[in-house]
Formats: sequence, C-alpha cells, structure tokens
Amino acid sequence: MSSLLTNTSAMTALQNLSNTQKELGKTQSQISSGLAVANASDNAAYWSIATSMKSDTSALGAVTNALNLGASVLNTATSAMNSVETILKQMKADIVTAQTSGTNAGQVQSDITAQQQSLISIMGSASFNGVNLLDGSTPTTNIVDSFSRSQTGTTTGVLTVDTTNIALGGAGSAAGLLGGSLGLTNSSGTDNSTATSGAYAADSLLGFQLTTASSTGTAGATDLNVLAKAIDDAITKVTAGAAQLGQYSTTVNNQLSFTSALSDAITSGVGSLVDADMNVASTRLQALQTQQQLGIQALSMANQNSQLILKLFNG
Repeated sequence: MSSLLTNTSAMTALQNLSNTQKELGKTQSQISSGLAVANASDNAAYWSIATSMKSDTSALGAVTNALNLGASVLNTATSAMNSVETILKQMKADIVTAQTSGTNAGQVQSDITAQQQSLISIMGSASFNGVNLLDGSTPTTNIVDSFSRSQTGTTTGVLTVDTTNIALGGAGSAAGLLGGSLGLTNSSGTDNSTATSGAYAADSLLGFQLTTASSTGTAGATDLNVLAKAIDDAITKVTAGAAQLGQYSTTVNNQLSFTSALSDAITSGVGSLVDADMNVASTRLQALQTQQQLGIQALSMANQNSQLILKLFNG
C-alpha cells in the first residue's frame, strides 16, 4: 500500500542513517582521543577500574619522588662518611708522628685541630632537604618506599633509617661515633682543654688536644696509644656505618626499579582496558563512511516514492 501520510521506507532509511551517524561519531571520537572507553557511559566497569588504577599510578609517582629524595639523603651522608674516614686516617698519621722523639706537639696539634674542625663542619653540612643523618639530630628517618592496593584498602610502606650506628656526633648520651669521652685528663684531673665545639666532650676525638691531654700537661706515650686505638676504633665504626648506609641505598634503589616497573605494568594494563585499537578504528571509520553515503542515497530514494504517486493522478 502506498501512503502519502506514512512513508515506511523513508522511516526505515532514516533510522538506519541515524544509527550509522551515531556509530560514526563514536568512532571519530575514539580516533581523536585514542580512547575506546573515554567515560563511564562507554563501559562503566572498565572505566571504573581504569580510574582507580590511574590514581594508583599517581601515588606510585609520589613514591618515586620520595625514594629519590631518600636516595639523595643517603648519598649525601655516604659522601660525608667517606670524607670523615679519610680525615680520621690523616689524624691517625698525626698521632703516629707525635710519638716520634723531638716532634713539636704544638705543630702536630695545629694540624689535628684543623682536622677536628673539618670533621665538625662535614657533620654539620651533611644535610639534604633539612635531614642530617650524621649530626645526631635525627635518630630515625622514614622514607616512603611502596604503595599497594588490596581488597581491604591501600597500604603505604615505609623504610626506617636508624642512625644509632651512623651518627658521628651529638651531645650527652647521643655523643655518636666521634663525640664521646676518651677518659683523658689534664693536670687538674678534669677533661682536657675546651673542646672545638661545646656539643662534644673536650677529650673526645673531636675535642682533644695533645698539649693538655694528660696529667703532665702534654700527651705521653700512654695517652697517644689511647688516641691511636680510639681513632682505629672510630675508623672501624665509620666504615660499618658507611656499609649500613650502603645497604639502605641498595634497598632504596631496588625499590625505585620495582616501582618504575610496577608503574609501567599498571599503565600498560590500563591501556589494554581503555585504549582504542587504531587499526580497527580506522577500518571501521571507512566502512561507516560508506554506510553513511549509502544511507543518504536510500533515504533519498525512499522520499521519491511520494513523487511517483503523483504520476498516477497525472496519467
């Protein structure tokens, strides 16, 4: 039946053309954005998973920054430790020189005083971003080293750096590896001359003076042997402290490598969920463009049916 009021063919052609236009717009959006799932309406499940994992990637980026910061703190302390070890060896050589007959103790002390000041300066300046592991001001330091998500929630891991066997100086009970008293006395029976820094014992490795290190007013063979042994012990402790810093650095570097690999894996996984396959999208675009052209032609042909009815009345 032919009807002027209801053109079924045109309605069908228009509906098909509208569907084609809709799919064409969706495909063009995928090509322009590179995403097959750009919002929740495209695929709610995949969009939700991808959104959560992208937030995890951002958190892992923060972990990487924290690890890099922690690595810098540890590297600063390690460099300082190496310098301290070198200076202690020089100080030990001066003690050996002082044991030689005829040596001017005052001249040797001048060199030792310069080395003590260098040690104190190194400890005070071995700071990165306000964190100093060597001056006794930071008993422990926390470095964020991981982030994970489970069914029960998110968890942040922390690496705690204990400076008990690393700190070189400090006051009182926190005298550190170099700031503790050696038990040397002057002619008054008290600690030897004023320390280079008030924070350290006057008869410590950071404060002793050869010219007033014993009851006779100058360092004797016994005192020099005590100093030599104390320096040897300090070198051993500093070496152990540097090794401990190295272990912390290894842990941080391992975590950096793992965090980077984990971030790449998450990014790849998210991409597999929401990224558009550009080969498929480009092929589909061409097919839909062809369907669009055919749909327009079909709609045009359907609209011409009404014109054919006129010929029936003109015949």
